[in-house]
Amino acid sequence: MTHAAVTSLNLSDGVGHALEVSIRGTDELLPQDEWIRKLQRAEQTSKPLRIKLGLDPTAPDIHIGHTVVLNKMRQLQDLGHTVIFLIGDFTSTIGDPSGRNSTRPPLTREQIEANAQTYYRQASMVLDPERTEIRYNSEWSDPLGARGMIQLAAKYTVARMMERDDFHKRFQSGQSISVHEFLYPLMQGYDSVALQSDLELGGTDQKFNLLVGRHLQQEYGQEPQCILTMPLLEGLDGVEKMSKSKNNYIGISEDANTMFAKVLSISDALMWRWYPLLSFKSTTEIETLRAEVDAGRNPKDAKVALAKEITARFHSSAAAESAEQDFINRSKGGVPEQIPEVDLSGAPLGIAQLLKQAGLAASTSEGNRLIDGGGVRIDSGVVSDKALKLDAGSYVVQVGKRKFARIRLS
Repeated sequence: MTHAAVTSLNLSDGVGHALEVSIRGTDELLPQDEWIRKLQRAEQTSKPLRIKLGLDPTAPDIHIGHTVVLNKMRQLQDLGHTVIFLIGDFTSTIGDPSGRNSTRPPLTREQIEANAQTYYRQASMVLDPERTEIRYNSEWSDPLGARGMIQLAAKYTVARMMERDDFHKRFQSGQSISVHEFLYPLMQGYDSVALQSDLELGGTDQKFNLLVGRHLQQEYGQEPQCILTMPLLEGLDGVEKMSKSKNNYIGISEDANTMFAKVLSISDALMWRWYPLLSFKSTTEIETLRAEVDAGRNPKDAKVALAKEITARFHSSAAAESAEQDFINRSKGGVPEQIPEVDLSGAPLGIAQLLKQAGLAASTSEGNRLIDGGGVRIDSGVVSDKALKLDAGSYVVQVGKRKFARIRLS
């Protein structure tokens, strides 16, 4: 929805602005008229709305693809609403079947606890921790017990559950669906009842689960939440969803130089896809920047601005400036100011073995492939001889564009 379209609704300035913030970069906001009424009530009563995001701690770290919904939470938080960061320590023991074509193995309690330790710390790089309500869904799910679980299950039908796309496809293809998987959307929906949420956020793959929350709130006599789905962020390749398994991700715990360089590596088309989802610049600022590029400004200027903004968010402004200078130095064939120092023994040492021991290649065979591709430099000179052996001494070794090490060999 454009600014003009929002203006045509004859809303107050505050509600109109809040609606624009809410829908920027989103996939769907449902039902929009209910959300407008909630915003109007919040303005009239000065009572903040309760906005919920649940994440299951299924991995030890999160990447910037996960921050798409966190960014939206922060924008709504800055409007004065209460944001609830819900850690799904109970639902993780079930396993979310969303988007899967097979039963997802549940995590152990030890895995969940280990992963949950890092989630909030990393989410706090985006959210304001002083204004964030942290909850764990085991608070109300564990006390529910068998009787409560049966009563909850009675509030949703199997026919409605089978409307879910991944369940339907698995059933049609003869793949197994465990009964416990039906419990996942029910328990996620029950979270909304327990928290009395006004809005729940999630990726597009979570739409069914979010709608279950609306249904259950009505069953329990509550005003149903609205739902807001965010697009799934494409990774560095510009094609697949950002994922560690596809190696097309930027981890929010990666060092500043790597983070900056990875953002600069994306295509110009993907940059404009990322801007409304990852940048905190206003819509007007982004549109102005894009118009300048369309008029002839170098698109690299816009990409550098995005890289610096993202790097500064997870590190600092000074780190972002340093990362930019580091990238410039590398582009000119120079060596970054700060690179890892590695002490090795065993001289003379074969170059492929040195790369492996220094952590610059996963194996000697990978080291040989890198040499064949012209991707290995020693003291700025390209290595072409795989049989090269290095005597004792100090060397600056570069692999690809971003890996450096100062190696002292004895």
